[in-house]
Amino acid sequence: MIEPLSANTQAILMLTAPLITGRDGPRAQTLTPGEYKRLAQRLRDMGRQPADMIGPAAEATIADCESVAPRERLQGLLGRGFVLSQAVERWNARAIWVISRADAIYPKRWKTRLHDDCPPVLYGCGDPNLLVTGGLAVVGSREVTEDILGFAGVVGRSAAEAGITVVSGGARGIDTAAMSGCLDAGGRGCSVLADSLAKHALDASNRGPLADGRLALVSPYDPAARFNVGHAMGRNKLIYALADRGLVVKCEPETGGTWAGAIEQLNRYRWFPIFVRAGGESPIGNQELVRRGGVAWHDLPSAQVVKDMVTSEAPRPAEPKQDRGLFPDEEVIGEATAAVPRRTA
Repeated sequence: MIEPLSANTQAILMLTAPLITGRDGPRAQTLTPGEYKRLAQRLRDMGRQPADMIGPAAEATIADCESVAPRERLQGLLGRGFVLSQAVERWNARAIWVISRADAIYPKRWKTRLHDDCPPVLYGCGDPNLLVTGGLAVVGSREVTEDILGFAGVVGRSAAEAGITVVSGGARGIDTAAMSGCLDAGGRGCSVLADSLAKHALDASNRGPLADGRLALVSPYDPAARFNVGHAMGRNKLIYALADRGLVVKCEPETGGTWAGAIEQLNRYRWFPIFVRAGGESPIGNQELVRRGGVAWHDLPSAQVVKDMVTSEAPRPAEPKQDRGLFPDEEVIGEATAAVPRRTA
């Protein structure tokens, strides 16, 4: 079964999540990412947690947070308990679990790499322990030729044979080809989705890997959320932040999420090398990524080559300093810490 939501997660959901239950009508004016970040910092400065906003000290805690948002707005959001219960019922029916940044199971890599910019809540289906396995982020364009799709599939299969987790975005095209190649070969994968988690969780092609504990589908957006360009762009860094290395199979120059995500890694985060598929007919976008710091990758994607790509030493910037945690009882002890399964027999 799926474990009950923690008090912190309940409060964060009511403050930040749309809680889509299928009903039409106006949505609550939830806190924006920036507003929630300021609220979390305010709570931390006071030595409190989100759970204090719905517990015995709720009235005083909300009053002390009026510098972030008006008391009436916070009270209105935190009064959505019934709507939350309806949403949770829908999620449970689809085997979807929900965790927040204040939960110990929340991905440590996101905390150490993204700090306070981590999504406040994470929805998922499948084994959350896959979120700490690292692996190879495989990304690329949606519109590609069959040859390139075949290449992506071989990359996924080789990763499976090498025991390397494939991390991707679940979009059609290269993302799907790489993940399918991996899962069909008995490997494991993690898809960070920008929309429609509930739909993906019920997809027939995902049932076996989800049941076998070889696939995790996760999203920082409501399970019923539809495609949104901003959401697609926002999840790019989350894909890379779960991985040990990145591979761009194909991208267009100066446009699209694949390009934007790779440039963000090369120019801002620089957590690890970004490999870029190269060759005689390498796309212009790929060539430009190499010019801007990507590592040209000419090798055929065998299991040993993929393993060497992910595990070999390579010059890289130092990791950001560890996050001290948003709240007093939140412990960050390193990326290798195993997660606690949310689903129990």
